[in-house]
Amino acid sequence: MSVEPGVRWFKSARSTSAKECVEVAFLSGGVGVRDSKNPGGPALIFPPADWDRFTAALAAGRFDD
Repeated sequence: MSVEPGVRWFKSARSTSAKECVEVAFLSGGVGVRDSKNPGGPALIFPPADWDRFTAALAAGRFDD
Protein backbone atom coordinates (compact mmCIF):
# COMPACT_ATOMS: atom_id res chain seq x y z
CA MET A 1 0.00 0.00 0.00
CA SER A 2 1.24 3.48 -0.75
CA VAL A 3 0.32 6.79 0.83
CA GLU A 4 -2.52 8.51 -1.00
CA PRO A 5 -1.81 12.02 -2.28
CA GLY A 6 -3.36 14.84 -0.29
CA VAL A 7 -3.61 13.01 3.03
CA ARG A 8 -3.43 15.13 6.19
CA TRP A 9 -0.38 14.35 8.32
CA PHE A 10 -0.31 15.49 11.93
CA LYS A 11 1.91 15.40 15.01
CA SER A 12 0.93 14.69 18.58
CA ALA A 13 -0.34 17.67 20.54
CA ARG A 14 2.40 16.77 23.03
CA SER A 15 5.21 17.18 20.52
CA THR A 16 7.62 20.05 20.93
CA SER A 17 9.10 22.34 18.33
CA ALA A 18 12.39 20.40 18.45
CA LYS A 19 11.47 18.71 15.14
CA GLU A 20 12.15 15.27 16.60
CA CYS A 21 8.68 13.95 15.95
CA VAL A 22 6.82 11.44 13.90
CA GLU A 23 3.74 12.32 11.91
CA VAL A 24 0.67 10.14 11.48
CA ALA A 25 -1.96 10.03 8.76
CA PHE A 26 -5.17 8.03 8.68
CA LEU A 27 -5.34 6.33 5.28
CA SER A 28 -8.17 4.45 3.62
CA GLY A 29 -6.50 1.09 4.39
CA GLY A 30 -4.40 1.77 7.44
CA VAL A 31 -2.31 4.28 9.34
CA GLY A 32 0.82 5.93 7.94
CA VAL A 33 3.76 6.99 10.11
CA ARG A 34 6.69 9.09 8.88
CA ASP A 35 9.62 11.15 10.14
CA SER A 36 8.60 14.81 10.41
CA LYS A 37 12.13 15.87 9.42
CA ASN A 38 11.82 13.98 6.12
CA PRO A 39 8.22 14.32 4.91
CA GLY A 40 9.16 13.27 1.38
CA GLY A 41 10.87 10.12 2.62
CA PRO A 42 9.44 6.69 3.26
CA ALA A 43 6.43 6.06 5.46
CA LEU A 44 5.53 2.97 7.45
CA ILE A 45 1.96 1.82 6.92
CA PHE A 46 0.21 -0.27 9.57
CA PRO A 47 -3.06 -2.19 9.29
CA PRO A 48 -5.80 -0.67 11.47
CA ALA A 49 -5.82 -3.61 13.93
CA ASP A 50 -2.06 -3.32 14.51
CA TRP A 51 -2.36 0.45 15.09
CA ASP A 52 -5.19 -0.13 17.56
CA ARG A 53 -3.08 -2.65 19.50
CA PHE A 54 -0.13 -0.24 19.52
CA THR A 55 -2.13 2.74 20.78
CA ALA A 56 -3.85 0.56 23.42
CA ALA A 57 -0.41 -0.57 24.65
CA LEU A 58 0.72 3.08 24.80
CA ALA A 59 -2.34 4.04 26.82
CA ALA A 60 -1.74 1.11 29.18
CA GLY A 61 1.84 2.29 29.82
CA ARG A 62 3.48 -0.82 28.37
CA PHE A 63 6.31 1.24 26.88
CA ASP A 64 6.97 3.43 29.92
CA ASP A 65 10.47 3.28 31.37
